[in-house]
Amino acid sequence: MASLRPPFDSPAEPPVNYIRLVSVARPMVDIIGHVGMALIWLAVGWFLYAERAALGFVALGAPFGLLPDIDLWLSRAFPTVHHHGITHTILFVSVAAVAIGAILGKWVVPWLEAHYVPASEIGNRYAYAIGAVWVATLSHLFADMLSAPDIAQPIEPFWPVVGQAVGLDVFYYNSPLVNWGLFVAGLVLTAVLWWWDDDARAVAEA
Repeated sequence: MASLRPPFDSPAEPPVNYIRLVSVARPMVDIIGHVGMALIWLAVGWFLYAERAALGFVALGAPFGLLPDIDLWLSRAFPTVHHHGITHTILFVSVAAVAIGAILGKWVVPWLEAHYVPASEIGNRYAYAIGAVWVATLSHLFADMLSAPDIAQPIEPFWPVVGQAVGLDVFYYNSPLVNWGLFVAGLVLTAVLWWWDDDARAVAEA
């Protein structure tokens, strides 16, 4: 069992028990890359919901693919907060998803039902919203795990249960090829699944 200290108390603290799984290139993923990764992960919605509800699931969750990086803003007001700390843990992701999802389920999902998605396709509003936020936010952690700790600190996603940093040294965070590649892949996957779902429904109704 790990200690209950926040992951990497100090920005200068060297990672302890860092698990180096692969070594190919280097650091983090930029904004466009995180959105792309969120779109890829949110593709699960196409297998859980009908066409319009699935698209709403993707649209609702995608912006929250950036949520863990809120620590970059919090650190300006709170010196003890640092990048790749507690906001980059599954604990934070889960708590944030429940809190934000409850708000979205109360105010935003009813709007979707009134203007775009039949309520019968969404089912439980809160489960729908919480699921979208959780999947998108969790994708951010996975994206950051694909980067090396050379420049950005590795994250401890399983804190406080396991106090080990986990990372796969795959690419540079500022690589245009990687970032735009993820973004385009997310858009293409969304378009393909939308077409597939629309085509499947047309066949079923024929």
